[in-house]
Amino acid sequence: MSIIHMFLAAVLLLGPLIALHEFGHFWVARRMGIKVLVYSIGFGPVIWKRIAKDGVQYQLAAIPLGGYVRMVDEREGNVPEEHLPYAFNRQSAWARMAVVAAGPMMNLLCAIAIYWVLLMQPSIEPNTRIGVIIPDSPAAQVGLQAGDRIIAIDGKPLSNWDNLRYAVIARMGDNGTIAVNAVHHQMPQTFNIPIAHFLGKGQQGDPLEQLGFLPWQPHMAPVIGNIAKDSAADRQGLNVNDEVLKINGQPVNDWLAMTRIIRKFPEQLIELTVLRQGQTQTLRIMPQGHRDTMGAVQGYLGIGPKVPPQAAFELPADYRQVVQYNPAMALVKACEKTWDTSVMTVKSFGKMLRGLISLDNLSGPITIAKVADQTANIGWQAFLSFMAVMSISLGVLNLMPIPVLDGGHLLYYFIEAVRGRPVSEQVQEFGLKIGLALLGMMMVVALFNDFNRLM
Repeated sequence: MSIIHMFLAAVLLLGPLIALHEFGHFWVARRMGIKVLVYSIGFGPVIWKRIAKDGVQYQLAAIPLGGYVRMVDEREGNVPEEHLPYAFNRQSAWARMAVVAAGPMMNLLCAIAIYWVLLMQPSIEPNTRIGVIIPDSPAAQVGLQAGDRIIAIDGKPLSNWDNLRYAVIARMGDNGTIAVNAVHHQMPQTFNIPIAHFLGKGQQGDPLEQLGFLPWQPHMAPVIGNIAKDSAADRQGLNVNDEVLKINGQPVNDWLAMTRIIRKFPEQLIELTVLRQGQTQTLRIMPQGHRDTMGAVQGYLGIGPKVPPQAAFELPADYRQVVQYNPAMALVKACEKTWDTSVMTVKSFGKMLRGLISLDNLSGPITIAKVADQTANIGWQAFLSFMAVMSISLGVLNLMPIPVLDGGHLLYYFIEAVRGRPVSEQVQEFGLKIGLALLGMMMVVALFNDFNRLM
């Protein structure tokens, strides 16, 4: 059933994005007077089709990983003489650029619309006051403390943890320092956290955890409430109601702090000091290696906490804020968020090409399906937020100047508009081979990462 749920979540996520992308091409082509033959969602064998009165064939195909709009074009076969004025290849370079650019632009507009809806919803969320400083972390070493309120990263003002996280992720692969501007003991102060190949190879995981500061988290005592059957904890002697006092001699008094330590020791023996029925015992246990969503291997014991009362999960007044924007301000914020995410996507892709961050960050359809399923289980707002991110990724990827993608065609048509004559067929054919090779390598790496994350 989980595989079916993942597939349905992926279709629900990608289907509308693909349909909107292709609708952008379709709509602008029709406005330009170009004759459209086929509007297809998906590739491969056709599972449903309908021919409209205007002669356009609307269809669904079996492979839901893309789509296409087929227009009358002399390069694809003989065209009846009466249709020649409406052929794509007979239009001006600027008209063809408009048709090609419309698909990615529709994805970016879709992201803006999603963020606009989400930002108008009233919500209580954590403010940017630090809830946890991880001991001996870079943040702890520069003097940041729990209760400090972060107001900017690298000089960029912030209003919530989402913006803060994006600002930190934008420094992936960098060296030097991250400037954290915070209100510390009621005084503004700048803390320069040193980084080296930040979030590069071997540093996968939560970027804020890598730096050592986290938002407010509820306190849960490190008391085991449940144990998964056949897990490392089940096989190696842990019991329900055991209270973990120390790990490798390091005292722990909070469940989340305890799990952060355990995650650091996949397939390594650790020493747990536990309180069991009033007696202190020492156990040597090896956590299993477990891959997270992004493929990082982490230690996993298979234990759950004894859940405290609901009141323990309520945000304290000092750590929360009520967020709701009017329609005009929500639209401005939605445009800003879409722009910032687009820029971060381009920069991250560039850093991957330069080897500054690992190719492990590439994700394929399996990881996308898993995250779609997870966000759908959380709620509609989380799912829509992920849809917006995917819509931006789809739009930005297609605008990159790689032959085969929309951006490659835009580059050819722009050169044609400037020179007054089209790029030669030999150059286009060579570019096609390069583009197919690049996309093929990217897909192989993405699928390899997907399967690694399943292991």
